[in-house]
Amino acid sequence: MALIPWRGKRREEPRGMLAPVTGFRSEVDRLFDTFLRDAFDWGDQPLATMTALEPVVDVEETDKDILVRAEVPGMKPDDLQISISDNTLVIAGEKKESEERRDQGMIYQERRFGMFRREIPLPSAVDPENVDAEYRDGVLQIRLHKSQEALPKRIPVKSGQTAGAQSGG
Repeated sequence: MALIPWRGKRREEPRGMLAPVTGFRSEVDRLFDTFLRDAFDWGDQPLATMTALEPVVDVEETDKDILVRAEVPGMKPDDLQISISDNTLVIAGEKKESEERRDQGMIYQERRFGMFRREIPLPSAVDPENVDAEYRDGVLQIRLHKSQEALPKRIPVKSGQTAGAQSGG
């Protein structure tokens, strides 16, 4: 059985025909790393932790209204702001950190705190004066009633003679 030696993160430069290909790959890897780290100022922080406060939403449309459900656990209704502008629903808020101090031992904290803002484009025009919002068990439910112009219009179909009956045939 042959063993393959461990090389760690440092790569040796290949010799011969593969050298240009490997050099190109290393350069592309470096460009992507630099782009993601510098352009978005993420540093070494994983993307999953960057969006931890942004609430996930469900949007449901019926004939008369649009229902939006957003998960915002640990919030108080007073910490949430809801607005409508340019046919976009904006949910913003701040999850405040409760101050906890201990004299001995270590505190391990994974909960996220801070401000968030989520913009949701609405599929139909809504009446901004006719919106209901309710917060219960960590879920914000917003019912936006459609404007009269966005409601479906029923067009009556008149009864008439068939084409064959008119021509006598």
